[in-house]
Amino acid sequence: MTGTDTRDLTTLDPRLPSPLREVVDGRFERHGVRLLLKRDDLIHPELIGNKWRKLAPNLATAHGRTVVTFGGAYSNHLRATAAAGRLLGLATVGVVRGQELAGRPLNASLARCAADGMRLHFVDRATYRRKTEPETLAALLRAVDAEDAVVVPEGGSNAAAVRGCRALGEELGGHADVVAVACGTGGTLAGLAAGLPPGRRTLGIPVLKGGFLADDVRRLQDRAFGGPRGEWSLDDRFHCGGYARTTAELDSFAEDFERRHGLPVERLYVAKMLRALLVLTEEGAFRRGTTLAAVVTGRPFP
Repeated sequence: MTGTDTRDLTTLDPRLPSPLREVVDGRFERHGVRLLLKRDDLIHPELIGNKWRKLAPNLATAHGRTVVTFGGAYSNHLRATAAAGRLLGLATVGVVRGQELAGRPLNASLARCAADGMRLHFVDRATYRRKTEPETLAALLRAVDAEDAVVVPEGGSNAAAVRGCRALGEELGGHADVVAVACGTGGTLAGLAAGLPPGRRTLGIPVLKGGFLADDVRRLQDRAFGGPRGEWSLDDRFHCGGYARTTAELDSFAEDFERRHGLPVERLYVAKMLRALLVLTEEGAFRRGTTLAAVVTGRPFP
């Protein structure tokens, strides 16, 4: 393969629209709330969930060039980009936060990236924080010998990705009153909210602490659409201390949900979002007769 275009991506046979499944759960039913699961984890066996929606429009512009992107040691986005590179015949480079990791054995997530052909370039955390600054980015691209690369930001969230996620809202518009999604960088939320029709709203559950995400979502919508789109809000109470952190309570909730509904629950994003919906339902946040749709953006790894 000498390049990547929409036809090449179509050969990967994504399952779109992704399935929508109702789950019967008495904890929601007793409050008059109906729960649907939007199974974006079934879009593709390797480019799962919002990763397909965000990566596809970016990779469609690669045309054989190296793809450089960014992430931490457990980044789902890095794994998805590496898999896409292998499937499409594209060279990929992952710039990984944490120079101290360079001399250690790779964890399972980074090992999968390497096995899929991604070159890993470790940088110190101060440099990583400056990765979007033009001079720092140019130096990083020189360091990995990919100055003409397609650069995909951390988490895959840019204007192209946000426009790609708009289809998620369009798929759900006639089915749910409130659509919930776990948020890392905010791109999926920004696009989802834009795709929902008037009268529907999006609820984002951040999985990182810090309270910065609202500004990021507004910036992403401005870059993608020229201004705000859709009705959306965030609830910052359910990150469990930050990214890649869980608690015994969250694990217990996820295990119980798995037993009830036969769905493997990914802990870092999906479990936090599902637990948030249950807590909010019990708090009376949704009026009786509300239909909730929870976007299942991934599945457990490994």
